[in-house]
Amino acid sequence: MKVLKGQDILALGFMTFALFVGAGNIIFPPFVGLQAGPNVWMAALGFLVTAVGLPVLTVIALAKVGGAMDSLSSPIGRVAGVLLATVCYLAVGPFFATPRTATVSFEVGLAPFTGDSPLALFLYSLVYFLIVLVVSLYPGRLLDTVGRVLGPLKIIALAMLGIAAFMLPAGDMGVAQPAYVAAPFAKGFTEGYLTMDTLGALVFGIVIVNAIRSRGVDSPRLITRYAIIAGLIAGVGLALVYISLFRLGSGSHAIAAQAANGAAVLHAYVQHTFGTLGSGFLAVLIALACLVTAVGLTCACAEYFSRLLPLSYRTLVVGLSLFSLVVSNLGLTRLIEFSVPVLTGIYPPCIVLVALSFSRSLWLNPSRVVAPVMIVALLAGIIDGLKAAGLELYLPSPLRDLPFSAQGLAWLLPSFIALVAAAVVDRLLGRRQEALA
Repeated sequence: MKVLKGQDILALGFMTFALFVGAGNIIFPPFVGLQAGPNVWMAALGFLVTAVGLPVLTVIALAKVGGAMDSLSSPIGRVAGVLLATVCYLAVGPFFATPRTATVSFEVGLAPFTGDSPLALFLYSLVYFLIVLVVSLYPGRLLDTVGRVLGPLKIIALAMLGIAAFMLPAGDMGVAQPAYVAAPFAKGFTEGYLTMDTLGALVFGIVIVNAIRSRGVDSPRLITRYAIIAGLIAGVGLALVYISLFRLGSGSHAIAAQAANGAAVLHAYVQHTFGTLGSGFLAVLIALACLVTAVGLTCACAEYFSRLLPLSYRTLVVGLSLFSLVVSNLGLTRLIEFSVPVLTGIYPPCIVLVALSFSRSLWLNPSRVVAPVMIVALLAGIIDGLKAAGLELYLPSPLRDLPFSAQGLAWLLPSFIALVAAAVVDRLLGRRQEALA
């Protein structure tokens, strides 16, 4: 029976970590640190739940069912499962996350040298997605190209930045913004949505499993074991990166008090601490982080849609790369504006799906429990999404004022009530479908 060597397992963990750490993972934590002020670590705790804890749990949940998202979503039926998977793959693929990797790496890394012109963005994104295209055409080599080369380079660069954040702080903490005074944990929790890590984990599951299989491992038990180890390695790495970036942001009040986003905080810190050389270092760091994530997303999306559509993997890689190239040229601001309401709406049902996947054995028929709770979470998430889009005036006042709505967690209480009700109904109806018990 084929097994992985220790160095292969470590490379798999590095690959998984490198796939996760993209644009959002680097630009959002510093901004949270800056705005949270003295409440930074409570906000960080909430952020780590959605940006580390949930992604690791998602990788584990997917590993237990073979890596495919449709297996994880089987309790809600094939049609609903395909619809949910399609939305997730499109959101973290060509619609939002993949184009964002190019736009962020350009605006943070290259724009300070070339200027923020449409032509410069187009030329950069053209070269960027050409590289993504070439690497993604050979998914069987991901463990070598990402796990052994790009992954370690990214880790070294992030480690240098993290050490500097603690050893060379730019100054003292500022005053916490109102949202971080009222509910720092909840605010950090919802800010973690923006990294898309949980949605990314749903997408990357099959990439991780396929990377293991590419080494000749075919035992389901070993595949699950290696995927869990990879998820845990990635989780530890993510936590360390986030903690260092929270520290970087919290100590940057003196140099970045008026920053509009985390990219500006990062640039101000690196420029202050390392000068022009630091700006070059930041450009390389961001480009590496974003490029690896873009490759992983493109591979995962092409793998999924090649099973859903009458198109080959290679054709889809080309199509996805071209589409992402076009969308990336809309600019970072517009991409974030579009993505926030969508992510706010689709995150709750995905959280419910992952959480309840670990309790399937408790239900006589998982479909009776998982499906209704996910529907409630989706509906309540849509309410939060409409509010995030500035459309709350169109909602009836009872829906605008749901418990925890002010914190962006309107889905929490309705989902819990739906879970209790569905569990009671499940027991009352008894074992209706033996196969789903």
